[in-house]
Amino acid sequence: MVFEGSSAAISHTGKVRSNNQDSGYAGSNLFVVADGMGGHAGGDVASSLAVSRLQSLDHPFESTADAEHSLQDAITDAAADLIDMVAARPELAGMGTTVSALIMVDDYAVIAHIGDSRIYLYRDKTLTQITTDHTFVQRLVESGRITPEEARYHPRRSVLMRVLGDMSADPEVDTFIMPTQPGDRWLLCSDGLSGVVDDAHTAKALRLGAAPGRTADNLLKQALDNGAPDNVTIVLVDVGGQHPVFSGTPTIVGSASHPAGIAVPTARRPGRSGWLHPSRQAANEPTHFEPSQGFLEELIEEDHRRARRRRFGWIIGLLLALALLVGGAFAAYSWTQTRFFVGADDDSVVVYRGIQQSIGPFSLATVYEDTDVLLADLSQFERQAIEETITAGSLEDALAIVDRLRQGEA
Repeated sequence: MVFEGSSAAISHTGKVRSNNQDSGYAGSNLFVVADGMGGHAGGDVASSLAVSRLQSLDHPFESTADAEHSLQDAITDAAADLIDMVAARPELAGMGTTVSALIMVDDYAVIAHIGDSRIYLYRDKTLTQITTDHTFVQRLVESGRITPEEARYHPRRSVLMRVLGDMSADPEVDTFIMPTQPGDRWLLCSDGLSGVVDDAHTAKALRLGAAPGRTADNLLKQALDNGAPDNVTIVLVDVGGQHPVFSGTPTIVGSASHPAGIAVPTARRPGRSGWLHPSRQAANEPTHFEPSQGFLEELIEEDHRRARRRRFGWIIGLLLALALLVGGAFAAYSWTQTRFFVGADDDSVVVYRGIQQSIGPFSLATVYEDTDVLLADLSQFERQAIEETITAGSLEDALAIVDRLRQGEA
């Protein structure tokens, strides 16, 4: 049973952006995260409109099917709201928002999702991403062209394939129903969290078992500690069984918490650009955008070029490493050929060039001179010393050792 106080919602502008285009909602049965896009004010309006439209669903449903249909209808209505808003305020053209929503119906979770905000389920000490990102890089991951880790840092990771925007009155929304059980923790978040805090650290924070509010604060702190280049919105709900309606005021965060305060900036003269103002310029750029088909084809070709450059880079790096290895081996071998020692073959004293080591079947020593000093003519002590080899500092030293042996002075 989900009791009052078992959910939390928090939103933060982050460390780079100048305004918060995210919205979040944690109510009795309904939980939503919306990440807006569309310039300085458009994202604020889009995410706020989406959450405002969905708020009417925060009530008990007789069945999961009713909740699923209501979610789909409400998101479609939100798309119509965005279209109407742009018609009335053309300066907002191009705005849009992601939507990740969850309705609790008894012991089930009814989910609707579009965009790249995420819904996670933490159950039995395991964190599972429930929704699938509607992004260009996710398609690359699914096709096996890049790994999930590469997707985290891909330069086109913010290109959305699907979004709730002002261009389509019939958005393609993923909806599905999942059973939930006591002990489950559901996490809804914008990519301001998932893009900078990996799943392992998120799972660790959830595993601590702190209250939802404290856990959300912990996750937000991790995002901020990692630079928080985007807005961060987190909605967390703990489940203890069948979900009843409880009394209390819903928690609304981000731009939806003050929709009347959203102001559309008037046209401004182009600001100065360049290295003097990189942060402000970046802060006002949209975090996501939905591309045209032609642009996607260009991105796919760009990714092909990037893959070719990456392969070329690996080949060049491998060749350089091989060259360094060969060069190092040659230099080491050349040094060994400046070393000498005195040893023995079957019956005589031999001066060797190199060192008394081998690399596999290859000896690092070669015969420099097979002398006329016979082992049989040496004393037992001299013979034993020669058979164990005598290291010489130079060729002159080695030849001097042989002369002493020849004279019986070694």
